Amino acid sequence: MKAKKVLVSGASIAGPALAYWLSRQGMDVTVVERAPAFRDGGQTIDVRGAGRIVVQRMGLEGQIRANTTHEQGIAFVDRGNQTKAFIDVDAFEGDGPIAELEILRGELAKLLIRHSQDRVTYRFGDSIETIEDDGEQVQVRFEQGSEQVYDLVIVAEGIGSATRNQVFGDEVQRRPLNLYTAYFTVPRQPSDGQVMRWYNIPGGRCVCLRPDNLGTTRAFLSFQQAPSGYEKLPKDQQVSLLKHMFADAGWETPRVLAALEDATDLYLDAVGQVKMPRWSKGRIALVGDAAYCASPISGMGTSLGLCGAYVLAGELGRHADHTQAFAAYEKRLRPYVTQAQSVPGFAPRLASPHSRLGIALGHAVLRMATAPGLRSLFAKILSPKADAIHLPNYEDPQGM
Repeated sequence: MKAKKVLVSGASIAGPALAYWLSRQGMDVTVVERAPAFRDGGQTIDVRGAGRIVVQRMGLEGQIRANTTHEQGIAFVDRGNQTKAFIDVDAFEGDGPIAELEILRGELAKLLIRHSQDRVTYRFGDSIETIEDDGEQVQVRFEQGSEQVYDLVIVAEGIGSATRNQVFGDEVQRRPLNLYTAYFTVPRQPSDGQVMRWYNIPGGRCVCLRPDNLGTTRAFLSFQQAPSGYEKLPKDQQVSLLKHMFADAGWETPRVLAALEDATDLYLDAVGQVKMPRWSKGRIALVGDAAYCASPISGMGTSLGLCGAYVLAGELGRHADHTQAFAAYEKRLRPYVTQAQSVPGFAPRLASPHSRLGIALGHAVLRMATAPGLRSLFAKILSPKADAIHLPNYEDPQGM
């Protein structure tokens, strides 16, 4: 039988993982990525639960472990940098707020691409301009001018996916969480250490500094506000906005804001979720954030992307008919996605209270989180349900 020719759009986490598993099924896979070259760095993400099972089956766990950020826990600090509460990385068996396997998004993507590039074609600096499914094949015109036909196209572009919007139109639903986040890299200082530091500021704001394994520090700013189009502003206006929002913050915030001017990797976006009534249409399907972004608040983004890629590829290998494969993919993954997306609307206010009293109460509660009698209770709150799915062994005919 002729191998299916598949185009995967997006080379972050879900895209390369999917490409790897599709190639294992004997398919002819091309990954197209808008960025002109591999995008290094990025924010810190974790590999936990069922996501870890997927990378274990890929034979990548050891390489991921060797490239982690080596965070030792999370310290909630006050304006004077005094620790008000601390949660060790091992507090909840490695699956708490800081997981055992914390890695930069770019570092994980690099490992996934290298693990698949001997059998997958990667095409950087291009993207899908138009896409048309005629029922027998999918015709794609790329922004660089070339045209190709594929048996299937899988969109793994992220929460704001243009290709998804082109194909699914009004079916795309975005749930805002009334929170903005900004990520960027700052020069490392001795005070950064190996612990993530979380600093709350009245008004529902926070500043976080996280160690990485590249000799720099990852900064994270957040503030609560309904979607206002800030993500569409040019960089200089975003920098001005952040400096205004955090001008009175104190702590090490001046150092963070000063680094904004030279930051080449500033990423500002409105936090939200993607909720789709279906994840496929004809010969086109969605995976990862393009289909079911759960938001960074859930702590489940990486697990959803890895598991979604594994299940989608497995079902395409198991079913000759892509329609049956897409249906089986959704049936198996939908419950996992639903529980991951069950983030209450008030979650940002819990993480970043608006008053000094609220911040103090939050610190008091966090100090109790690791107490012997309360550990199991807080584990349900602070540990994402990342293992709430059964992953078949698709390479074993009997592996259900």
